[in-house]
Amino acid sequence: MDTQRDVLIAWSGGKDCLMALDRLSADPRWRVVGLLTTVTRSFDRVAMHGIRRDVLQAQARALGLPLIESELDWPASNASYETAFAASLVAARECWPGLDRIAFGDLFLADVRVWREALLQRCGWHGVFPLWGKDTARLARGFVAAGHRAVLTCVDTTQLAADFAGREFDADLLDTLPASCDPCGEHGEFHTLSHAGPLFTAPLRLERGISVRREDRFQYADFLLAAV
Repeated sequence: MDTQRDVLIAWSGGKDCLMALDRLSADPRWRVVGLLTTVTRSFDRVAMHGIRRDVLQAQARALGLPLIESELDWPASNASYETAFAASLVAARECWPGLDRIAFGDLFLADVRVWREALLQRCGWHGVFPLWGKDTARLARGFVAAGHRAVLTCVDTTQLAADFAGREFDADLLDTLPASCDPCGEHGEFHTLSHAGPLFTAPLRLERGISVRREDRFQYADFLLAAV
């Protein structure tokens, strides 16, 4: 068998990156060494997903993987994101000399993949896309059937009703999604927070917080770590 290749996971805290982690962890060709995420300074949360930093850190501990946090101001331009991301790749390589692979949970948006690969090429890195081209309905159902658990933290109300924010990502939700929505939310219909399942040493203990509308469009459901 060929030598294992180290890989980092681009981590949003949601279900797609967890599925990518699951695929690579089960593949003997790969050794997942850590997670890399982008956190906004102003909100102290994962960009777009709205996941709190302490919840993100609790995820990493429960998954048993080190976490590299890339900070940027919000709203962020592509240029500022690329600068922050490139700096994080430098930091990752200091932790794991020779590391040059990072995996994404992207599914089928070709323009996003092209952009990522161009950025990585400039940084001397390569992208890995373990979910690319997979049927999203089967992926979503398989995620639930395997015992993974997630909640919707953000809903784009131009594509999905606001009251989906905060709901569990389960079979009932998949049954009630409108036909116009991708089952994995790949068009930005919704974002998720993974909180339990076979990859977690223990489920995250979460409390539901408030729900707010931002930019007259995005409905966020807040989730906090429950007090011990």
